[in-house]
Amino acid sequence: MYSVNCLTAWTACSPPRQAGFESDSATHGPNKLIELTLYFLLSLALIGTLSSAVFLGLAIAGCIKFHRDAKKQSQLFSSPHLPPVSVLKPVHGLETRLKENIESFFRQEYPAYEVLFAADSADDAALDVVREVCQRYPHIPSRILVTGAPWPNPVVYSFQCLAQAASHDILVTSDSDVEVGPLYLREIVPPMLDPKVGAVTCVYRGKNVAGFFSSLTAIGMSVEMTAGVLVANLLEGMKFGLGPTTVLRKDSLTAIGGYAALKDYIAYDFAIGNMIAKSGYRVVLSGHVIDHVVNQKSLGQMWQNQLRWAQTTRYSRPKGHFGTGLIFAMPYGLVGFFAAAGLGYWSLAWLLLAIAIVNRLGEAGLIGWKAVRDPQVRRAPWLYPLRDLLGFAVWAASYLNLRYVWRDSRFELRGTRIALRQTSTTPNSAVGNSKLSST
Repeated sequence: MYSVNCLTAWTACSPPRQAGFESDSATHGPNKLIELTLYFLLSLALIGTLSSAVFLGLAIAGCIKFHRDAKKQSQLFSSPHLPPVSVLKPVHGLETRLKENIESFFRQEYPAYEVLFAADSADDAALDVVREVCQRYPHIPSRILVTGAPWPNPVVYSFQCLAQAASHDILVTSDSDVEVGPLYLREIVPPMLDPKVGAVTCVYRGKNVAGFFSSLTAIGMSVEMTAGVLVANLLEGMKFGLGPTTVLRKDSLTAIGGYAALKDYIAYDFAIGNMIAKSGYRVVLSGHVIDHVVNQKSLGQMWQNQLRWAQTTRYSRPKGHFGTGLIFAMPYGLVGFFAAAGLGYWSLAWLLLAIAIVNRLGEAGLIGWKAVRDPQVRRAPWLYPLRDLLGFAVWAASYLNLRYVWRDSRFELRGTRIALRQTSTTPNSAVGNSKLSST
């Protein structure tokens, strides 16, 4: 009888306790998974916060080295033996401020130089602007070549033709969307007086001439890009060139096989500096800073431009580009904020977000203003934290796409090389190297 009563009592009491146990298990599993995910994200945010802080420290050291080297270079500016140089400038279409950009190269305080232009076709709209500017400065020797575009990279072929036509041994290569000051040649050429120096390149600040989207690209040039260059120069020296300006000598160009060795490289500016460094010459980062005109009026234009740069960097410096994912601050600050807040650590959440914002504002001031003197950084420093978020998104997207658009062509990449180029116009390759006009 006692056993029956005990069994009855146990049976009567068991169901509620079992139901409660099942309910706890049902909620405990998902909650535990969410908690573990938040802790993982918080750990990732802490790592990213630390790595971006380390990068900021390296950027500051790189900035100090940049100013120290610039001071040493300034001792050469007054040299009475400045050699004559040839400025090589491919053009393509009516770019924003094209006339002002070109004219800035005719206003150089330099004893002897010539300016050579190249276009893919004789009917390129840019050539009318070029002729107008050339006629305005008859005392500066100038010539125009129509080259066609038989190589996968048409800009490299233009440089090949221009280098062959150049009268002088030192070649100053420059993009058409660059504007320079009157001391440009006087400050970038002197390092080439050292026969051990095979190339000189320089950083640039973005010059916004459009609007909000353009401003994000411009401040990225001034801060993010410059910081990366200064850190690379600090850690390993210059092993690459930068497209807006690279100064070469014909002997260093010949040592790497000329421009023919670069005909299918998409990041030809990086490659030419890298090849020259590998051939035994030094590549020097000039203390001179130039303006890179940015005219991106829409989100689509900005995104395509940023993605193109990121893809070329991904293939040119694969390890460095992968590591770039750890130098951004704002993405980790936001992830840390939401992860810590989700776990109830509100003080830590606000601390991580504040550290990220201060990091980016500090980098903007130290690099964007102290190094390249970008006035936009002083007017709107808040743009750089936004740009940091954009930069992270572009970095991630660079691993998803192997095609991009540049000028009127679509390119498909295979590693660092152009595997396919499709153009919306047919290159006028029959004209070869014909000279359209001179002084």
